Amino acid sequence: MRNYHISRRMSQRRAAAIFLALICVVCASAPVGSSGSSPERVLPSPACGEGWVMEEKAALYTKDTLFERINGESELYFPYGFEVLASARYVNEKAPRVAVEADVYRMGTLLDAFGMYANYRRTDDDVVAVGAEGFVSSSQLLFYQDRYFVRLQASGTSHLEREVFLACASAVSQKLPRNSDRPGELKAFAASAVIPRSERYVAQSLLGYAFFRRGLIADAVLGDARVQVFMVPEESPDAARKAFDQYRAYLGASGQNIRVTEADDLVALEAVDPLYGKVYVEQTRRYLVGAVRVPETSAAKRLVGQLRERLAPVTGGIPPG
Repeated sequence: MRNYHISRRMSQRRAAAIFLALICVVCASAPVGSSGSSPERVLPSPACGEGWVMEEKAALYTKDTLFERINGESELYFPYGFEVLASARYVNEKAPRVAVEADVYRMGTLLDAFGMYANYRRTDDDVVAVGAEGFVSSSQLLFYQDRYFVRLQASGTSHLEREVFLACASAVSQKLPRNSDRPGELKAFAASAVIPRSERYVAQSLLGYAFFRRGLIADAVLGDARVQVFMVPEESPDAARKAFDQYRAYLGASGQNIRVTEADDLVALEAVDPLYGKVYVEQTRRYLVGAVRVPETSAAKRLVGQLRERLAPVTGGIPPG
């Protein structure tokens, strides 16, 4: 009898272990939404505005199926930590062929969501106060909020009233985490010479160079010239110095004259990049900060110095990648 009870307890423990293992497998394979909710819950139901009703249940797309929704564009999203897309179509009750197609992408981080948003934004877009930032036209409204990138597009028509987009965007925004902050890294580009809303985050190969793994870039004006300023974050000062040295070696292999100066914790170079003309780049701590296409080095030094000084107040900086 005693052996029977022992055997029974062991069987119960094995059954419990198998049950817990199955639960873990299910949890690991199921998509996880914000605050533990399902991803489709970021889409308002049954409507996203008065008279605009969800046509069918929201559809979900993962990395393996994203091409089914945005064939030809899906590869753009993967470097930005794409996790899942929730998509729905809201039809006009009075004209069912006219609809708003709502796509809500959950990206890796707030910076990644900004990166996707900025990929579509232009400096002359009509900015709207939705989420962290948004813009609207007659055919679409895009915004980002927390680590979500939202795209609303007109379907069945080339023009929708602005109020329709704003109502739907507001309804989606209320479903997302209540974080309307912009990435702190953008504070580094708050110099007066930088053109507002020209900042972009490139998740891989900034300027097309593999040794600049990722970074932010923006347009700026120096005198009568339009230049570009950029920032490359690295995991450590040693990694940043390695990227700096790789860039210097690349310029040297191109037969360019390079001037390098070092002082305290800062090393800088002046050279002519075969693709971008005259450049000035500094490495300080775990960052590279620079300017390309510069007409005159002294002005570029001042502008890069302003960006470098603004790096210090950024809480935590860009997280190491």
